[in-house]
Amino acid sequence: MKKIWFLFYNIIIIPVLYISLRIMGLFNAKVRRGLKGRKRIFENIVIDAAALNKSKKLVWFHSSSLGEFEQAKPIIEELKKRKDINVLVTFFSPSGFENSRIYPYSNLVSYIPFDTVTNAENFINIVKPDLAVIMRYDIWPNHIWKMNKAKIPSFLVDATMKENSLRKIPLIKNFHENLFNNITRILTVSEADVKGFKEFGCSDKQLSVVGDTKFDRVHQKSIKAKESKLIKEEFLKNKKVIVAGSTWSADEDILLPAFVKLTKYVEDVFLIIAPHEPTLLHIEGIENELYKFAKTIRFSHLHNYKDEKVIIVDSIGILMTLYSYADAAFIGGGFKYNVHNVLEAAVYGVPVLFGPKIENSQEAKELLKRGGGILVKDKKDTYKQLRTLFIDENQRKTKADISFNYVEENLGATEKIINEIYRVI
Repeated sequence: MKKIWFLFYNIIIIPVLYISLRIMGLFNAKVRRGLKGRKRIFENIVIDAAALNKSKKLVWFHSSSLGEFEQAKPIIEELKKRKDINVLVTFFSPSGFENSRIYPYSNLVSYIPFDTVTNAENFINIVKPDLAVIMRYDIWPNHIWKMNKAKIPSFLVDATMKENSLRKIPLIKNFHENLFNNITRILTVSEADVKGFKEFGCSDKQLSVVGDTKFDRVHQKSIKAKESKLIKEEFLKNKKVIVAGSTWSADEDILLPAFVKLTKYVEDVFLIIAPHEPTLLHIEGIENELYKFAKTIRFSHLHNYKDEKVIIVDSIGILMTLYSYADAAFIGGGFKYNVHNVLEAAVYGVPVLFGPKIENSQEAKELLKRGGGILVKDKKDTYKQLRTLFIDENQRKTKADISFNYVEENLGATEKIINEIYRVI
């Protein structure tokens, strides 16, 4: 059966996928950048790999994009502190590659080659990894099959298997049974994920529950964030601060009217809002919405602060730090497509509000179940929940403690993964 799937994948799937990407590249700039970035991939890898100290072991970390790479960072950084190794980092998407080319803990950064048999074989022969660590789900079959044939161990890390995963559809399931069988270790987020992978015939020897490194990552980032002084202390003194992060217009249509009403009944309530896409048009839209009700100031103009009630963040890359100022947080995406990262706020020990679209986020669902998260349905509900939090300090503190404890309880996946890595390098 393995040979049949190998032929099917390489004769049918790979050509279709390649043609699809070429067509998408005509209309999508991101896809086009990814294709262009791969044109001299082997030439660049040969040059960069030649400069490595070959006496050191090489661990290859692969992530689909920037989000998955964030979860790899605590493993890489702790591993580099403890062991003198070379680290290769690869990405499928341009966003990951372009934003990580100067990552200080890597020795090589590259796109992963398009998954043909020849590309996979050439890539592995050039870089000669001692171990491959794949983050979450971005498994490229020819690379896995070739590593297995070369007896190079491979780990799937932060692995999840949803109950309703499309991978469980009969024919697709049979393909993945064959694929997963070629992975040395599958390190899952939970016991439920172990059970899910066992449905694919994965063995006890392959599987282990280690947790999710995203908790370690947000904790790591929060420590650094607390050292940053982005907003002067006196600006927020005695204020009840709501930090709304990664908001879309659909989220703001719910939050902003609730905030305006809140200002009438809760003294010293204050809003810091960081749009997911802080374009000039988006920022002006928020300013116009609040113009008659609350004075606003852009983050870049804070040197002119004169007791405004709203800071609109017109830059990127600082949201994690902004959550450290929150008494309550509103996470965007829940009224758009999917809620964004709730842990970035929860790590500071604050109640976390979000809209109803949370199926993508196990963390949002768990916070909701425990009571640290609050699902809001509309403007009225958002106002009601925020008012309750700021009037009843005991309730706010209880929910804040739940959020903090949830993150604390789930730290430690990095250490377990590193121990697994030590067994093979």
